[in-house]
Amino acid sequence: MAPARPVLVDATRLLTRLRHRHPTGIDRVDLAYARRYLARPEDGAVALTRFGARILPAERSRDLLARLEARWRETVPAAADPVLAGIRRRLAGEPRGAPTVPAGRGLRLPSVHVEAERLLLGAPLWRAAAAAPQGCVYLHTSHLRLDRPGLFAWLDRRPDIRPVFFVHDLIPIDYPEYGVPGEADRHRTRMATVARRAAAVIVNSDDVGSRLAAHLRREGLPVPSITTAPLGVETAFQGGLAAPSAGAGAPYFVACSTIEARKNHLLLLQVWRELAERLGPAVPKLVVVGRRGWESEAAADLLDRCPALREPVIEAASLSSAGLAELVAGARALLMPSFAEGYGIPVVEALSLGTPVIASDIPAHREVAGGHATFLHPLDGTGWRDAVLAAAGRPRDTVERYAPPTWEAHFAIADDVLARL
Repeated sequence: MAPARPVLVDATRLLTRLRHRHPTGIDRVDLAYARRYLARPEDGAVALTRFGARILPAERSRDLLARLEARWRETVPAAADPVLAGIRRRLAGEPRGAPTVPAGRGLRLPSVHVEAERLLLGAPLWRAAAAAPQGCVYLHTSHLRLDRPGLFAWLDRRPDIRPVFFVHDLIPIDYPEYGVPGEADRHRTRMATVARRAAAVIVNSDDVGSRLAAHLRREGLPVPSITTAPLGVETAFQGGLAAPSAGAGAPYFVACSTIEARKNHLLLLQVWRELAERLGPAVPKLVVVGRRGWESEAAADLLDRCPALREPVIEAASLSSAGLAELVAGARALLMPSFAEGYGIPVVEALSLGTPVIASDIPAHREVAGGHATFLHPLDGTGWRDAVLAAAGRPRDTVERYAPPTWEAHFAIADDVLARL
């Protein structure tokens, strides 16, 4: 049920993402909230600009969502995905040639960036924040700009507005070694902004909620009402795919995430180097899906320069949602050896498709997977090697009786939070 109050969805991040070909996990949450809460004429989008907060009417906001969905290829079927086609060829035994897709940072599209700037600066379309409906909800579902508290000063002039924030994780604070220098302090500022502004906070897991409350208490900051609403899975991952579908029966595994130190790709690549030396041409394939991110030099060196990994490891990015779902549906297992996560959406997506999951034994994975995954310590290289060998050497298992969280259930919780403001 839609909230009684009008809703202003912060679309600042969505506007910046117009220049990217592929959404991140936070992008998907932003998009899901925008789809949900920009359905009525009284709703609208907010952009935080150097000129202050600006409001875009709901009709124009929905145009933005349509552009994003087209840009991110969310409606492209697996059969039309050229990246999946390239992976299929490699799984079928085609030797490695040119990269399946550019594996570096997201594709930059200057013309689209200019279009976003035009949207931001188009005076006839945008209204000043003073035009926000009386008593509305301001919904901020990414961490973007929270480290710049001055951008939220417009809320001081509108005490009738009820701000609600979505907190995805406290990883930069709890694990500063995995972020860029200064990120921990920036995230502390973000959480302070939330604490001082929020009428309510939504989190994706109980683990994040408890970490947030504990952090705010340590900092002497107010602890707002915190509600857990597990993230839903996209339609493409809601089952019904025949497995194996992408690899013509050849055993392969999938790791899906940005390549960065926290995600622990280095462990998987070391395991695969040992397996390649032991098994030779019989080594199963490992498909690494994700762009290269920060602090990933060691993994990149193995991907680029290790001869033993040249054929068995396939690196790709920019898969469509349908293409990724088909790839994961045919895998012997999804591998998720992260040191820390706020939620772990690839785990949920794989289990939703019936694909086995081997994941690091961390609270977020335990919470979202329950007893439906195999858990290993993220430093247990021998254990990961043996688990991969066991999965490759037997017929593919299928996960049964896993009830994935849905966006419908998520927004039933979110609606209740907004209704209680």
